[in-house]
Amino acid sequence: MLSPRLVPIGMLAALAVVGVACSGDDDATAPTTTAAPVPTTAVTTTTTMPATTTTTSTSTTTTTTTTTTTTLPTPIAPPADTRSEEPIVELSLLEIPAIDVSMTMYEGIRLTTLDRGPGHWPGTAVPGGPGNVVVAGHRTSGHQVFRNVDQLVPGDEIVFTDTVGRHVYRVTGTEVVKPTALWIVDQTPTPTATLFACHPPGSTAERIVVFAELVT
Repeated sequence: MLSPRLVPIGMLAALAVVGVACSGDDDATAPTTTAAPVPTTAVTTTTTMPATTTTTSTSTTTTTTTTTTTTLPTPIAPPADTRSEEPIVELSLLEIPAIDVSMTMYEGIRLTTLDRGPGHWPGTAVPGGPGNVVVAGHRTSGHQVFRNVDQLVPGDEIVFTDTVGRHVYRVTGTEVVKPTALWIVDQTPTPTATLFACHPPGSTAERIVVFAELVT
C-alpha cells in the first residue's frame, strides 16, 4: 500500500473519483438509473490581454586599483681606503641586551670610525625605515662591541634609539660568509637589520653575519 505522504496530488484525485464510483458495490439490489441526454450549447469566450512593457536597467561598476612603489636606499661601495678619516656623525644608540651592548652608533664603516663604535654602512636603510640597516663592528680591537655576536640566537633583540624613536629588531638567524659576500648589504622590501664582524675573533678570514627583522 502506498503511503499517503508519497502519493502525488493527481493520483489522490483519481483515487477519490474511483471511491465515489465504487461506493455502491456492496448493495446488490441498488437500482440502475439512466440519465436523459442533456442538450449541449457551444459557448465562445473572447479574452483581451493588456499590453505589457518591460524596461531593463543596466548598472556599471568601475573598480580603481592604486599601486604604491617604495624606493629602497642604495648602499655605497666599500671604501678603497679603509683607514682614512671621515666626519664624526652620531646616528643612534645601539643596544643588544643579550650580550650587554649599549653604545653610540656612528655613520661610516672605515676603521677610523669603527674604532669609536659600531658603524652604519652609508646608503643602507636608517633604523625603522624600509630596507636593510647594515652595521659593522670590532670583535677584538678597540671597544670589541661585537665580540659576542656569535652568541645571539633567534628572538634576541637589537634596539636602535634615535631622534625619531625606538626601533626594535628581532634576530632571525646567523651565518658565516666570505669577505666578498657583499650581498649582505642588499636592501630588502621589508625593514631588516644586519650586523657583521670579522670571524673568527682575531682573524679576517671570514665574516659573521647576524640577521634581524623589525618588530616595532
